[in-house]
Amino acid sequence: MTQTAGGGIDELRIAIDGVVVGPEDAAYDEARRVWNADIDRRPALVAQCVSDSDVQAAVLFGVRNGLEISIRGGAHSMSGAAVVDDGLMIDVSAMNAITVDPQAKRALVGGGALLSQLDAATAEYGLAAPAGMISHTGVAGLTLGGGMGYLTRQFGLSLDNVLSVRIVTADGRILRAAADENPELYWAVRGGGGNFGVVTEFKFQLHEVTPIVQYGLLWWDLDQGAEVLRFARELVPSLPRDVTVIIGVLNAPPAPFVPAEHQLKNGYALVVVGFGGQEQFDEIVGRVRTTLPPTVEFTTPMPFVEVQKSIDEGNAWGFYCYDKGTYVETLTDEAIDVITEHAARKVSPLSNILFYRLDGAYSEIGDDDTAFGGGRSPRYAVFMVAIAPTAEGLSPERAWVRAFWEAFQPYTLGNGSYINAMAEFDTDRVRASYGDKKYARLQQIKATYDPGNVFHRNMNIKPAD
Repeated sequence: MTQTAGGGIDELRIAIDGVVVGPEDAAYDEARRVWNADIDRRPALVAQCVSDSDVQAAVLFGVRNGLEISIRGGAHSMSGAAVVDDGLMIDVSAMNAITVDPQAKRALVGGGALLSQLDAATAEYGLAAPAGMISHTGVAGLTLGGGMGYLTRQFGLSLDNVLSVRIVTADGRILRAAADENPELYWAVRGGGGNFGVVTEFKFQLHEVTPIVQYGLLWWDLDQGAEVLRFARELVPSLPRDVTVIIGVLNAPPAPFVPAEHQLKNGYALVVVGFGGQEQFDEIVGRVRTTLPPTVEFTTPMPFVEVQKSIDEGNAWGFYCYDKGTYVETLTDEAIDVITEHAARKVSPLSNILFYRLDGAYSEIGDDDTAFGGGRSPRYAVFMVAIAPTAEGLSPERAWVRAFWEAFQPYTLGNGSYINAMAEFDTDRVRASYGDKKYARLQQIKATYDPGNVFHRNMNIKPAD
């Protein structure tokens, strides 16, 4: 395949306005680099597209030459889906323009945009789109699989706020998908990942969000884990939807507000973000302080765009990463026993376990209204994340995640998980995440728009026969 691509590189360079990078070019190593340093793949060609017609030409070139195709937006996929050995990497990261209509509360967002760019563009008008919590994540990959974060309880998932997309399909068509045009495709891209084409533009519904929010990090020593989790079990579901609490197993940061003796120690945390005002936030933090005084407490008003960047450093480019995820309805005593047992076994201070509460607006969307691979009943999304600064350090952390995931399964909502939290391509888990009925519908739509399974470098949904 490399030989075929190499022979046609001039053809592709003529066909697109963007840059085509090959292994012989000085820019090649940077062009093929992705966020997860554990991924080291060498594409035959990288097409750095700048327009829909560029993407169209690149897709048709790849299909015509029998090349495997991968799509790079933010390159933040844990699995490294953005890059493929000996194939064609279509890079849309330069297609990152964002246009905000503050009166209509809508935004047109290029398929290569990052969350930081989306946050900055919308915050200028006191608006936001629900998104994830690491600002250098790509909008497209996050949204096509789900998109959950601090605004999920108020406004749902990222994909719940997609009004339309522009997408290049496997046969080179440039289509609009919305409720009034190609509705089955519109349904499928809201949760079906990158299986149906290359999304070059999203139209998002935006929401009013106060520019300054209340932020709190409350942290306890490792031996208080069971107490923290039992307290959080009662507290978090009872909170108004304009307060988000992330429950975490994580090391205290090496920050000035953390006493030296606790910095980088493993423990438990509640990250509290309040959108409803200082009085409400103080009452909630006071309830925590009275019931279970934290070892470390840090609270401050903070711009929401900065809250969105608050864990960027611990998830920076260049770390070696692996994760698994699942859903759990509640934190039973038995589940807490498993969590506390395995939390004590992680070694890297970068590794963590996070519990995102999903309810409120999230649960007001019907299970079948979108293709999202998760039920809409109130629950926690659980992220078990291994992060190490070196390749050698990742091996024991990966083993830790796998052992924890296996031990935790009896207390979860099944074998499926949030598809954006899968570091490995696993057909059975993908099917389980969607359920048989939804998966079969996705297979039919895949057969319509990508019968040859051109776009399979993802949590793949194989086309129906």
